[in-house]
Amino acid sequence: MEELKNYGHQHPLLMLNGEQLLGNANGVVDCSRCGEKVSAPCFSCVECSGFYLHKTCAEAPLELNHPFHRHHPLLLLQTPPYTSYTRCVCDFCDETCEKFIYHCSCGLDFHIKCALFTFNIVERNLKELEHVALEDPSFSSKNNGGNLGKCFACWEPLAMYTYFSLDCGFNLHKKCAELPPKMGHVCHRKHPLLLQFNSEQLSCKICQVTQQRGFLYGCSTCNLAIHIDCLSPLPVIEDKSHQHPFTLFWRQIPFICDACGTEGHHVAYACCTCSIMVHKKCISLPSIIQHVFHVHRVFHTYFIHKEYSESLNCIRCHEVVDTEHGSYFCADCNVIFHVNCALKEKEWYCIVSQENEYDKSLDIPVNSITKFLETNDAGEATLIEHCKHKHYLMLSDKISEHGDKCCDGCLLLISAKFYHCLRCDFFLHKSCAELPKMDLIWDHRCVGKPFSGSKPFILTSDCMFECEQCTYLSNGFSYKCNECGIHRCVRCATLPYAVKIPGHKHPLLFYYDYYDFEKQCSGCGTDLSNTYRCKDCNFGLCLNCVMRSTRVGHNCDDHPLNLTYHKINDYTKYHYCDICEEERDSKNWFYHCETCDTSAHVDCVLGKYPFIKLGSTYNEGNHPHSLTFVKKFPYYPECVECGKHCEDIFLECAEPGCKYIAHWECIK
Repeated sequence: MEELKNYGHQHPLLMLNGEQLLGNANGVVDCSRCGEKVSAPCFSCVECSGFYLHKTCAEAPLELNHPFHRHHPLLLLQTPPYTSYTRCVCDFCDETCEKFIYHCSCGLDFHIKCALFTFNIVERNLKELEHVALEDPSFSSKNNGGNLGKCFACWEPLAMYTYFSLDCGFNLHKKCAELPPKMGHVCHRKHPLLLQFNSEQLSCKICQVTQQRGFLYGCSTCNLAIHIDCLSPLPVIEDKSHQHPFTLFWRQIPFICDACGTEGHHVAYACCTCSIMVHKKCISLPSIIQHVFHVHRVFHTYFIHKEYSESLNCIRCHEVVDTEHGSYFCADCNVIFHVNCALKEKEWYCIVSQENEYDKSLDIPVNSITKFLETNDAGEATLIEHCKHKHYLMLSDKISEHGDKCCDGCLLLISAKFYHCLRCDFFLHKSCAELPKMDLIWDHRCVGKPFSGSKPFILTSDCMFECEQCTYLSNGFSYKCNECGIHRCVRCATLPYAVKIPGHKHPLLFYYDYYDFEKQCSGCGTDLSNTYRCKDCNFGLCLNCVMRSTRVGHNCDDHPLNLTYHKINDYTKYHYCDICEEERDSKNWFYHCETCDTSAHVDCVLGKYPFIKLGSTYNEGNHPHSLTFVKKFPYYPECVECGKHCEDIFLECAEPGCKYIAHWECIK
C-alpha cells in the first residue's frame, strides 16, 4: 500500500484501490481538496475519518510552471487569498473556487483539476478524454435548443463545433483540445503567437472584445491578444438579420464597419450586393430592439435617408451619430443610438421579433381628459371632464387670483394656464390635466426581473406614496407599475432627457452612467452621479435640483419666494438663512423674496414633505375618523402619540370634538 506525505495535511496518506475505498466509505466520498466525488485509486488518511483525496489532487505540485502563463508560476494555496466577501472564480471554467486553488499574483485562479487539465492540453496528455464520446453540434443543438453553454477554452457556444460529451466534466470543443501551442499568422507577422491565458485582460486585436476566461493566442513582446475563433474565421456567414450572405475579406489596413460605425481590423465581412463591410460580430446585430431609454422600438439601419440629414445626437451619450453608418433609430421621434451605446448593457434592452415589427398597441396614449365640454376659438378645451375629479374643470390663466394654490397633480404652485374646479379646491396645470392615463416609463425595471420591454404605468391619485426616483413622499398624481407596485411621481415620470433651466444659459443633458466624485452639483454642492450636465461648460445638477420648484410659498414671507441661482449681495453678513438663522453657502441656490429681501436655505423652505398637499385628507391609518394634513405657524401643538411639538406637517382629525393631532412620522 503506497504512502504519501501531503501538503496541507499533517498525517501520512495511504493509497486505496476500488475494493478498499468501497470498504472504507461505501464508495461515495468527496475529495477534501476539490470537493468532487472521489473514485479509486485515491488517497485516504487513516487517522482522520472522512479525509480523502483524488490521486491527481494528492500529487498536485506546490508550484506549477504553466506553459499558458510563462511569466510567473502558479502556487498551490489551501484557501483563496481573498476576503470572505470576495467570490473567487476559476479563470478556466468560471465556477466558484472554495478550497485548494492554484493562484498567481497576476490575479489568475484555477481549480486544481482545471490547472492540470489545461497543462495536459499543452503536453498532449489528455488521457481522460481518450474514451469520451464526441457530440455532433448540429444534432445536439436541435435537441437542446442550442443552450449547451460555452467551451471553457475559447468561450464560444459549445454547439458551434464538435465537442466532447459533457460527461467528461469539461465543456470543450474537440478543436480546442488540439490547438497548437505556437503558430504564425497573417495578422501578426513579427513574432509567433503563443497559446496562453489572458492574464492581462487584453482586448482581441481583431474583434476588440475582451475575453475574461479560457485561453487565446498572444504575443507578450507586442502586448496583443487574438481570440482562437478570430484566427480562423468562417469564409461565408449567413444570418437571418440580413437577406444576403457575408463573405470573408482579409484587410491589412483598418476599416469602418457599416453596421456600427466603429473601426475594425484585419477580419471584415462584405456583402457585395449591398456594398457594405462589417465586423464579424455585427453580422448578427438584432434588427429591432426595445430599449429602456426610449418608449418606442428602435430599428437598426445602415444609413439614414436625406430627410433626416440634420445632425443627430445619441440619446445615451449625447455625441453626434454619423448617419452614413449603422445606428438604431426611431423615425417617429428622431431618436437615435450609437449601436454600441444601445447594446452596451444586455439587461437594458430586449430583442423584438420581426413578426411584431408593426405592433404599436402601446404607442398611442389614452388621454386622462375624458370629455371636452367647451372649447375657445383657438381650439383649446376650456371646460373638461377629468378622470381624476368628480366635477367639471374650467381653464384659466388668472394666476393673480390663485397664485398661492398648488396643482393637485404635481403639487407645485399654479403657474401658466391651469384648470380649476368651481365647486371645490382642486387645481391642475394644463400640462398635468393632459397627462395620459397610461404611460411607458423608459428606465424602470421591476426588481429581480430582466427587462422585457417598457411596461405601461397607470396614472393614480388619492393615495400616499414614496416616489422611487426622488424618494419624496407625496399625495399628488403618480404613475404606478402594476407588476411591482412602485410609484413614480409625475414630476419624475415626465422629466425629459434635455432640460432648460433659468439658472443656466445652455441646455442640460441627462448622463445615466456619469460618475465623478470630484465634481459637485452646481445647485446644492452634493456629489454628482446619474446627472444632468452641460456639454459646453463645467455645470451639472443632481436630479433634485433639476426638478427644484422655481416658486414656492412659506410662512416666513407674505410673498412667494423665487429660486435664486446667484449671489444677491457680496457682503458675507447677508449670507444667512432667515428661517434657521444659520450661514448659507453663497455658491448654492437659495430661495429669495426681492420685495422683503428674505433669503433662506432650499431645505428650510421646502421642509421634509414639500409634496404633501395641506388640507388634503388621509384615511389609511388606524384612526376611526378622516385626518387632514396641516401645518400651523407659529403655534406648534403637541403630538398625542409622542408628546413632542409638531413643527412640520402633521395630521389633525377633521371630526368636530375629536382633538387627535399627530406627527406624520408617528402615524405612518
